[in-house]
Amino acid sequence: MIPDQLSEQERSILLAIARQALESSVKDHKLPQLDYETIPPRLKEKGASFVTLTIHHELRGCIGALEAYQPLADDVQEHAMAAALQDYRFPPVQPGELPHIQIEISRLTPPKPFPYDKPIDLINGLRPGIDGVILRHAGRRATFLPQVCEKIPDPAQFLSQLCLKMGSSPDLWQHTKLEVQTYQVEEFHEK
Repeated sequence: MIPDQLSEQERSILLAIARQALESSVKDHKLPQLDYETIPPRLKEKGASFVTLTIHHELRGCIGALEAYQPLADDVQEHAMAAALQDYRFPPVQPGELPHIQIEISRLTPPKPFPYDKPIDLINGLRPGIDGVILRHAGRRATFLPQVCEKIPDPAQFLSQLCLKMGSSPDLWQHTKLEVQTYQVEEFHEK
């Protein structure tokens, strides 16, 4: 949970931006130009987000940034388009799927190092459902948003699946000291 939560209006604007980007990109139209005159100031500040697309609660695409490098409104627009067309795990979203897609936005806090000595420290120290986790090793990186623990509640399995996502063996976290970072999210979705 992020301490400075967005207002309902700010959330609604970001969801509308994401929906417009999703529909425009899938229909092969140019992304709409954001009107910075009407966008609230906090959405013009740098922000990091992930946009997750689901159909009937099943993942259909998820792309984002771990660190803020552009205004939050632009970040959401870019990642909505990318989740629809560029998630390597899925074929591009087709126009017929649009009415069935639900959009979820996760606004991230800056990642912080998670120091640990032994693998058991990871199991005992990570907070399921609160912490997003980033693993880094040998030039590779992977993350799971905090919401992933709903599908993978066992901490050891969570870390093993995250190692697999990073392209490593699932037990890497048990015998190799990894660079670990955590972050929290403010998550909201279409009603």
